[in-house]
Formats: sequence, C-alpha cells, structure tokens
Amino acid sequence: MGENRRKFTGKYKFARSGNGGISLLDRYLIAQLLPPFLFGVGLFASLGVAIGNLSDLANKIADSNLPLMAAIEILLLKVPEFVTYSLPVSLLLATLLTYGRLGSDSELTAFRSCGCSLYRLLVPTLCLSFFVTGITLVLNEYVVPASNFRATEILVRTIQEERDSWQDRDIYYPNYDTIVQSNGKRERKLKSLLYAETFDGKNMKSVTVLRWSKQKLQQIIIAESATWNPIDNLWDFTNGTIYQLSPPDASYGEAVNFQTRKIPLSRAAFDFAVQSRDPYEMNLVQAIDYLKLLKLGGDEKRVRMFKVRIHQKIAFPFVCVVFGLIGATLGSLPRQIDRGTGFGLSVAIIFTYYLINFLIGSLGVSGVLPPFLAAWIPNFFGLLVGGWLAWRVNG
Repeated sequence: MGENRRKFTGKYKFARSGNGGISLLDRYLIAQLLPPFLFGVGLFASLGVAIGNLSDLANKIADSNLPLMAAIEILLLKVPEFVTYSLPVSLLLATLLTYGRLGSDSELTAFRSCGCSLYRLLVPTLCLSFFVTGITLVLNEYVVPASNFRATEILVRTIQEERDSWQDRDIYYPNYDTIVQSNGKRERKLKSLLYAETFDGKNMKSVTVLRWSKQKLQQIIIAESATWNPIDNLWDFTNGTIYQLSPPDASYGEAVNFQTRKIPLSRAAFDFAVQSRDPYEMNLVQAIDYLKLLKLGGDEKRVRMFKVRIHQKIAFPFVCVVFGLIGATLGSLPRQIDRGTGFGLSVAIIFTYYLINFLIGSLGVSGVLPPFLAAWIPNFFGLLVGGWLAWRVNG
C-alpha cells in the first residue's frame, strides 16, 4: 500500500485534469475497465449466437434443406442483436472484476486516502455506462430491427417457414395520402380503409373497403373474401358489391355486383396482417405507427403488450447504467472478488434483473401497471439498490 501511496504527490494531483480535460484518475480507471469489457462483449456475443442460433440453423439445414449460404447470412444478421444483449452484461462483469482487483491490490484504499470518495471513483464507470447506453440505443434503433426482420424474411423465403402467428381477426388497415396545403404545410388524409373480419394467412373473409377521393367518401366495396395476387400486384375480390356514392351528400348511386373483381389496393394491408412483427423487429417510429394500427383492431390485450414492449425497448439500454453502478459498488466492497466470484455474481444479478423485468412486464401486459412503469420499474429498482450500496460502501 505504501508503494501505491507514493504514486500521488499531492492530495488532488491524480484527480486533476490532464490532457484533453480528462483527469489521470479517470483515464486510469477507464483503461482498467476496457479490456475486460471488450473481452466480455466478444465472449457473451459469441455464446449467444452459438446457443441461440447455431443449433437451430443446423437443424434447419438438415431437416428443411436450408441453403448453407442463407444460414450463414442469417447467423451474421443475428450478431447485432446478441452484441446489444452482451453490452450490459459485459459492463457488469468488467466493473465487478476491475473494482474488485483494485480493492484487493489496495489501490482503492490509496485513492481514498488521497481524498477521492467512492462517488468520485464511480464517475468514470458512470460515464462509460452512459456511453455504452448510447451505443445500445443506436444499435437497437437502426441496426437490430432491420437485421432481425431481414433474417426472418430469409427463412420465410428459403424454406417457406411461416411466422408463429398472424393477426387472424378484426383487421383494420388505413391508407393515407400526403396533401400539400396552400400554405405549404403537409397533411395526411385518409385515402382508403380496409376491414376484414377474419384472416387465415392467405384469404381475408367478410371484407369491407372504404375509398375516398378529394376528402369525400366515394366508394364502398363489400365482398365475401379477398386474396392478394402477387402476379398482378392487385387484390382478387370475390362475391361482392361495389357501391358508388354520389356527391355532395354521399348518397348511394350505382351498385355493381360481381363474382370476381381485381381491385387496385396496396399490398400493405396483406403485409400488416401476415407479418405479425415483434417490436424488436421495428425501430421506434415503425413500432408507434404499428401500434396505431393495432388500436384500430380493438384487441386491448395485444395493444397493452405492444405498449409494454415499446417502453421496454427504450428502457433496456439504460440497464447498462444500472449494471455499471451495481458492479462497481459491489466490487468496491472490502473483500476480494476473483474472476470466479465475479462471474457468479454477474449471473445472479442478471437472473434477478430479468426475473423482475419479466414479472413486472407481465403486470403491465395484464393491465395492472401502466406500460411506462412496467418497463422502467426494474431500472429504477436497480438504481436504488446501486445507490444504497454506494452509500454503504462510501460510509
């Protein structure tokens, strides 16, 4: 300990700003944190890809004739997702090991004897945690949704693997036009609205379509069924009636019965029904737009679930701050934490966090808690635990 103390020639010299405005203390601690953090990212991401995808893809190659190149592409597309999962876990392990080693080498004691409180020693960890949070947010918003959806599309295309489910009842799909007003302001106006009572994955039953022109209801189509025709890029409607409405009072005009009729509507309604996408396959803008469509369907449970998942998608990156704080304070406890102990503690903390996250999230889906609280309570609880530990260790 005497040798460590001789490193400091004054009470605040080591914590004073050096080059670039970053103190020697901050640079030293960050330099100690980065190697185990980067090692953890590589390790946990590799394990996640291997456990979560390799065996499943191998089975699809053997049983469903999935092409090898498609399997490799899917594997690579899944890497960003597991990298984002590994970031908070790696930060937790890195802080536990780093602060545990500093404590066992009496370096924490030397720092504190020179006037650095534990709160000051936590600053580099918190800065790194917020930086990793930003990286996680960017990956979750711009990289992971697109790569996950692309991986699913490849499976669907190459082995005709169907998604687990589709929206099978009460499908509402509005289609909008963007109108430029005289003052230059853009405004969205409803162009058409499709409703189907049931959907079996291919055919929509009991279909009603409302179509507007110049902001006036112009046409109503009622049909027994409708099927998307990918060859003609049109909808095939069967056994229905087309009602033309007359302005200005939108009274019924001509009514035309048909057995089959090709209707030029967007494919998006079919995609919306058949692609029951998870929030984690969308960025926030897409997820919020999709939520608006779900609300039209009236399935309150599914709407609540989607709201909770959107808030969890936002809350997840901030677990990096929670894990960084808890890992650093636990590592600063006056007892030695070796690699085995650190790994065991990491597993226990991660399991506890995800258990709480699952239980609280379930309360949000069931309507007991608001979606915001259901997503953020685990983080708030973790911050309280980390703050309490820091107070105890500093005292």
